[in-house]
Amino acid sequence: MSVSVLPVSGGHPFAVYAELPAGTIRERTWAAKRALGREAVILGHHYQRESVIEFADLRGDSLKLSQLAARQGDARWIVFCGVHFMAESADVLRRPHQTVVLPDMKAGCSMADMAGEEDVEEAWDRLTAHHGDTFVPVTYMNSSAALKAFCGARGGLVCTSSNARAVLEWAWARKRRVFFFPDQHLGRNTAHAMGVPLEAMAVWDYRPADLDRVNAACSRDDVRLVLWRGFCSVHTKFTPEQVREVRAADPSVRVLVHPECPFDVVDVADRVGSTEFIIDQVESASPGTSWAIGTEIHLVHRLAAAHPEQRIRSLQRNVCPCATMNRIDPAHLLWTLENLRDGQVVNAVRVPEPVKRDARAALDRMLALASTSAARD
Repeated sequence: MSVSVLPVSGGHPFAVYAELPAGTIRERTWAAKRALGREAVILGHHYQRESVIEFADLRGDSLKLSQLAARQGDARWIVFCGVHFMAESADVLRRPHQTVVLPDMKAGCSMADMAGEEDVEEAWDRLTAHHGDTFVPVTYMNSSAALKAFCGARGGLVCTSSNARAVLEWAWARKRRVFFFPDQHLGRNTAHAMGVPLEAMAVWDYRPADLDRVNAACSRDDVRLVLWRGFCSVHTKFTPEQVREVRAADPSVRVLVHPECPFDVVDVADRVGSTEFIIDQVESASPGTSWAIGTEIHLVHRLAAAHPEQRIRSLQRNVCPCATMNRIDPAHLLWTLENLRDGQVVNAVRVPEPVKRDARAALDRMLALASTSAARD
């Protein structure tokens, strides 16, 4: 486990905060935030609830927030309102004097948890034993620091939903095959959009006892992309039937989905892209534009509130928020800030130095690739 928590001696117990009225929590949170001033920067991921993100100094996706936080030279505390892999990445990229805090350590990510370090190492050993040194490992940003380090130590790198295509191009320019984890859908959708046939992809299932037999397709000579059997519990709730329903109800609708959605949803959508892409599409659209968006509901609601001149709704009627992201609530944020104000650190995330070194290598390769692409443009 690459996350550790700094011990706390004393401090305010969380149980007291759980019983506070919402109005009291909000008032005290603003007071604690003002008292901390520039010493604390609060990061709010796009999927956070409104009652948390209103306190965010910076909003964005996980990589953008980690980079921005490291640039806040006055900040001693980086309070990450996101999930554990995001806080880990912020710890990898932070400045030496900064400490990353996660308000609730139970705010995990089910997709990231589907790819355990030992399971990935076993798959890698089996794949390379069969195919030889023909793989570049690529991990999605939504993974543990340990898996980012796994890639960094083996010449691989990290990708985001925004740059997955560029990362795959980079990897295939170096070796014949890519081992992509933990989200099979992002890998499949991106590679297919690049012209790679589905027949040249195979899924590695980490669960069965007889790994070689169940994953026999991964041993084919024509395989170019081996995908981990991981997925996002939110984005896999969207279906082609939902697309047909919204189009039947509104022929003018534009269906806009995240590439973590299943292939058959992406295949029938009008536009596909990262969270930042989704935001940009809505912000640049003309008044009267009708959208059905396939991504986390808090972001959809925020876009709808910000753009009443457009018709914006979720692709799925009864969609639930990301359950793990939703663990960051106003009470946990207040608890974190008041403890920091009073000199106590709760839930500080620390990535061990060897893991941090290799994870940084994987992230730096990705960031260098982005810099090269920007220079070319």
